[in-house]
Order: sequence, then C-alpha cells, then structure tokens
Amino acid sequence: MNLHEYQGKEILAGHGVRVQRGIVANSPAEAVAAAKQLTAETGTSWHVVKAQIHAGGRGKGGGVKLAKNLQQVEEIAGQIIGMDLITPQTPPTGKRVHKVLIAEDVYYPGESETSEFYMSVLLNRGRGRNMIMYSTEGGMDIEEVAEHTPHLIFTEEIDPAVGLQGFQARRIAFNLGLSGNAFKEMTAFVAALYNAYIDSDASMFEINPVLKTSDDKILAVDAKVVLDDNALYRQKKYADMRDIREENPIEVEAKEVGLNYVDLDGTVGCMVNGAGLAMATMDLIKYAGFEPANFLDVGGTADAKRVETAFRIILKDPNVKAILINIFGGIVRCDRVAQGVVDAYKNMGDSIKVPIIVRLQGTNADIAKELIDNSGMPILSATLFQEAADQVKAALS
Repeated sequence: MNLHEYQGKEILAGHGVRVQRGIVANSPAEAVAAAKQLTAETGTSWHVVKAQIHAGGRGKGGGVKLAKNLQQVEEIAGQIIGMDLITPQTPPTGKRVHKVLIAEDVYYPGESETSEFYMSVLLNRGRGRNMIMYSTEGGMDIEEVAEHTPHLIFTEEIDPAVGLQGFQARRIAFNLGLSGNAFKEMTAFVAALYNAYIDSDASMFEINPVLKTSDDKILAVDAKVVLDDNALYRQKKYADMRDIREENPIEVEAKEVGLNYVDLDGTVGCMVNGAGLAMATMDLIKYAGFEPANFLDVGGTADAKRVETAFRIILKDPNVKAILINIFGGIVRCDRVAQGVVDAYKNMGDSIKVPIIVRLQGTNADIAKELIDNSGMPILSATLFQEAADQVKAALS
C-alpha cells in the first residue's frame, strides 16, 4: 500500500525521525491557513507547495514549487490542486492532484553549505535481509546514479537476528562524508529510520533527499513509503491511510470482491486459478505474439458467480480483445468451472463481445470440454497449452 508524502512523514516523526514539517491542504484557502500556522510554529517565511500523489518526480512535472509570500502560496496551490500531474512515474495521462502539502523552507542560510543525500530501507530478496541503500547524490533519480556513477551507491545489510548495529549507522555517516554534529545526527537518523521501517511493516522507505541543513541538522525532506498489504491486519492505524483515488479503479473493485487482479497494458484478458499458473499463462500469451491485459487469479472457488464477476472486471478494460480462461482442476473440479463459464456467459447476455478461449485440465477435464462444446455458446475449448495459444492467435488474427 502506497502512502502520500505527508503520511510517510507522520510515521517517521512518530519514530523520532526529524522531518521537514508541513500541513496538508485541500484548497487554496486551506493552503494559506496552513502557511500562516506553519510560520507561527516554525518561523519559516517561505513555503514549499508540494503535490500529493503516489508517484515520484513531482518536481519535474511542476508539482513542487517555492512560494515566497502568502499570495504565491494561494496562487500556486490553486494551480496544482486539480491538475493532472505528469511525471516519469505516472500514466501518460498523469494523476489528478487532490491535495497539497505546505512545507517549511529548510534550505536557509547558515554557517555551512547544505548537502543532499539519498537513503532507502528495503528488502534484499536475494539475500533474505533488509538493507539500507544510500548515496551522496541526493535529489537525483537513483536509477541515473546507478547507471552513471555506481561507485557512489553504498549498501548496508542488516542481520535479522541482531538488527541494525551502531557501527553500521556510524559507517553510513562516515561514507556520506559527515563529521561533528552532522555525523551524530546522521547516526541517530539512520537508527530511527530503520525502526520506523520495521515497526510499520513496510516494504520500502525511500527518503530523497535526506538533507544536511546549514546548521548541521539531518532531516527527511521527502518520504516515499510502501507498506506490506499482508501485514495491515496488525497495522490497522495505517490501513486507514489508504487513498483509493490514487489506485486503479478496476483493481480497487476487484479487491473488494476478493479477486487478485493487476491491470496491464495488453489486449488478452486472463482468468486463471493460482498465481503460478497465471504467470505461465501470461508467458503463453506473449509466446503467441500478444500481451496480457491483466493478471487475475480467481482462486480455488471458480463457481458461476465468481466467474461472472471476473468476466465483468476483465471487460471493464476497453483494450481487451479476447479472454483466455486457464484452469487447473485440482481443488476445484473442471466441470464445475465449465458450468460456471457457461452460466456466466448466459447471464451476461450480449455484454461479452470478445472471443472466449477456455483451457481446462485436471479433474473431470473431459466432462468440462464436453459441457462447453455442447453449450451452444461461442466459447472455444482447449486441452493443451499450445492449443490454447493457437486459438488466441487465431481469434485475434
């Protein structure tokens, strides 16, 4: 589950991480009120207006701007709220901005120069350990840093048996070239950041940039946070932070009815039972020369009602030109699935305007094929993987 910047900063601040303070606003008027409150609390005279969407690169798209007075706060907030912000991480049409964060200016002059760093905490799946990735090149896309200057990216793996150790936090501060109070601040920052990651059951915390201010304080200017959906049952206070306006509406609807659905860019809709078979089916579609339109796992209870619901979800995507149903009858009998497909097709009437290819294998597969072939419905049945691929190809050629 993705969080907005202001929500991620709430979690960080709750674990003792110093953050760039800010107040969220839903309108230009609220933005001005937030700026006034922020000035009273922090003394800041300039304010940063930051679009709140689930995507990075907001500054490049015009979603992060500096306001030097209250009039500019109101004007900039009015420009950003309601805009379709396009960044390298959004769809081509962009994402609609519903709220902005009015943040304090932390790039104030002082005794030393400010410095920006990159830092993230995530799981190294290959090693089965959490790791902290960091770089002196803050404020830049980490992908560009990795491509052009990989020697400037450091990693620190954490042994799950003992957790983050003090010497590791100090090594991070040393590798970032810090000394004095900034060194001490960074070691405390790293420890608090890692605790926030662990305690919130996150799958990623990314801070870009981490700022060393002109008076040697270390703070998070941004926060990109992804929480593990599977752990939300024990993180109910964070579950309420979900903003479904930022999610694909078809995926939201599918989740509400208990279907595992991921929207993709292809033209062949998939309805499969089991994640492994679903991945193989997507490979099958690509092997046939096409692209899958979705990942959809209906699970082991593929009855008529569930199949009909899956049909309706898939057909909400206007790019779907054919649907491939691939079921292995282990837990569920193939003849039951076949009857569900036929019943669903009858119930939906003329709303299904694309060819349906059904490949059933396993328990009662022969009975299932006979049910489909004798249904009188324009449903193509297959037994073998290659046969299904050939029928998809023929249907779309």
